Amino acid sequence: MIVRMSKVEIAGMKELLEDTLEVLREEGIFQIETETVGFIDRAEEEYISTFSMDQKALSEKLLLEDMKVRLEELFSLMPKITTRRSYIEPENIIDTLRRLLPGHIKFLEGLMKKKDLLQRELSELIRYKNFMDAIEPIIGEVEKTEEIDFIGLTIKEPEAIPHLRKLLFKITDGRYELFTNRSSDGTLAGVLITEKRLSEIIRKALRDERIPEITLPSTIEGLTFAERLRIFNEKIEEINRAIQEINSEVQRFTLRWKPLYDRTLEWIDERLSIMKATAHVFETRMCFIIYGWMPSDAVTTLSRRLTERFGGRVTLIEKEIFEEDLERIPVMLKNPPYFQPFEVMVRLLPLPRYGTFDPTPFIGLFFPIFFGMILGDAGYGIVLLCLSIFSLRRFKKKKNLQDVSRIIFICSIYSIFFGILYGEFFGEVGHKLFGLEPICIERRTAVIPMLYFALAVGLFHVLIGLLLGVITGIKKRTKKEAIAKSIDILLIIATVIAVSALCGIIPERFVSPIITLIIILLPVLIITGGLLAPLELIKTIGNIISYARIMAIGLTSVLLAFVANRLAGMTGNIIAGAVVAGLLHLINIILGVFSPAIHSMRLHYVEFFSKFIEPGGRRFEPFRKI
Repeated sequence: MIVRMSKVEIAGMKELLEDTLEVLREEGIFQIETETVGFIDRAEEEYISTFSMDQKALSEKLLLEDMKVRLEELFSLMPKITTRRSYIEPENIIDTLRRLLPGHIKFLEGLMKKKDLLQRELSELIRYKNFMDAIEPIIGEVEKTEEIDFIGLTIKEPEAIPHLRKLLFKITDGRYELFTNRSSDGTLAGVLITEKRLSEIIRKALRDERIPEITLPSTIEGLTFAERLRIFNEKIEEINRAIQEINSEVQRFTLRWKPLYDRTLEWIDERLSIMKATAHVFETRMCFIIYGWMPSDAVTTLSRRLTERFGGRVTLIEKEIFEEDLERIPVMLKNPPYFQPFEVMVRLLPLPRYGTFDPTPFIGLFFPIFFGMILGDAGYGIVLLCLSIFSLRRFKKKKNLQDVSRIIFICSIYSIFFGILYGEFFGEVGHKLFGLEPICIERRTAVIPMLYFALAVGLFHVLIGLLLGVITGIKKRTKKEAIAKSIDILLIIATVIAVSALCGIIPERFVSPIITLIIILLPVLIITGGLLAPLELIKTIGNIISYARIMAIGLTSVLLAFVANRLAGMTGNIIAGAVVAGLLHLINIILGVFSPAIHSMRLHYVEFFSKFIEPGGRRFEPFRKI
């Protein structure tokens, strides 16, 4: 339901403003209004102005904002680890922390820079080592002379090798050898052996072709492969130790200082939120005034809290709400525990206006029924019930998943209920195993009765929507709208009776008076609803017909379950049959979750809510702790 709101004015001595805002923030039930429209008369506006922050408070605000930026910079340099909570009050040592902060940032930046350089060096060493590991088996037995030069290459695309060989042949007139091998990191390493006098020409050609050359450090030239490998391994181990030492030092620093800086950032956010709120406060020469909205049932509690805290020096006055205020009153939804999970579905829609209906109870009541009518299989319902229970236990800290799991839990109960009514348990498996029989109807064969049933449900649902639309029109004092929707209800009922009489369901003597009533009501509908009102009526009748999807989608589900069981029986093998049936039933369950959910939501969003929901509500956003 939409919570009843009160229009409130809070006033007191200026020196009590911050303490008052602190009380409001702790209570978390008061939304500050940024304008005086609707709260004071025009004649009084000249005595009231926006609260002006003094120079001291402004300087404090700028300092805290700068410190917050620096703290966020410091946290970006720290590892993401869980630390203890500090209970030191930062307010008493804020100046000391502000002086320490630049040095701590510089310290961590120095460590991070050093670590980055070490990681780059390590990456280069590993690249050299991978290259050497790849080419050493190739060139190990090549006789090394002063006339021969070795050029290391990294070839990105193996398709480029034929082009490279063609280029080298052209430059050296065939006096070269090119060996390649795949390195451990997946790249293609190559070594080019040629005469030294041709080396510079080849290197220039390689640079022109953008083929990177691997140049080994000069310190290892002339060493054997074993010596090179030993030096690389020692250097890699040394760098890894240095990186580990840096990580340990950063972690020690984080464990020591992060709790205090976390608490400091919380305190800064609290102070800044109060300072930001003062921008929406008004003042007279001696007093502050805060205008806003809050739940009516909490007015007495907040008034008592202010009286106890300030001894009557801060007062709360509940002001009269006028008709022009209705557009500005914020909307807060509050529902019983059963309906609360369905608010996640309502949040997909714009908020309804204050004074209209909260759609949550209606979707909480009808959505599971439609879902159960469509799925209608006790076996599938039990599977969904187990999945919902598992999800509720597995994702206890994720509110949205908890809400969705509760919705599935409720829907699974209705699926089991309708499954028993239809006599369905994984299709006809329930009948074969323990003689489950339909209590009211068998969907697979009774297509026309199911169609009538679905249309009857649609008629009932849409008429409820129109009735709620009538009530909304009366609340808004829009008489024509209320009368038009009332006539829609009468015309729809009359049409249903006329069609029933023509089809022989009820006696034909009802046809003449019903047609006379329709002829009388149509002009009244046009007068109250406009020239397009008859078209809207036809659209509403089309909405009712669209509830036939309940029958159609449900029939698809039961037929797929029937096919799964038949195919399993045709395999002639118990194991193969179980696999085939299991896969098809799994597909049917997946479809049985999404398809009923999507179509049930559509029936609410399009066919039902359009009859009475008025979007455009302003969300209730109370001033509270972050």
